[in-house]
Amino acid sequence: MIRIEYTDINKLAEVANKIIERASHMRIWAFYGEMGVGKTTLIAELARQLGATTIVSSPTFAIVNEYQLLNDEKIYHFDFYRLANLNEVFDIGLDEYLASGHYCFMEWPEVAEPILQQYSFLKLLLEQNEKGNRYITINV
Repeated sequence: MIRIEYTDINKLAEVANKIIERASHMRIWAFYGEMGVGKTTLIAELARQLGATTIVSSPTFAIVNEYQLLNDEKIYHFDFYRLANLNEVFDIGLDEYLASGHYCFMEWPEVAEPILQQYSFLKLLLEQNEKGNRYITINV
């Protein structure tokens, strides 16, 4: 387990770099945390540092966005907030994305956990306290 604390959003690039240094070999990343804690912002910075060539935005309505990286890799960015059950996760073809070998970054992954359990994945829990300090706890 790794725990990272940061108080300044301007340190996010440094935080993302630390995460990538320790976990870039993992291809499936599940981001947990309350609404507004910074999941999409962190994913955008991670994607930028991994070489994303497009602007990263929340896929809340699209469910999944695809970002091309400079090295012919891809990131699939999922937002399962609007999905009500596991059948809807199957309907978008999550298994195929997870088996692709490309990065899969998932926000609100709880609904997909029965599928995720079949894979080795990185679990990132984002939290914020009343003073605005942010914490990221990382588990493999």
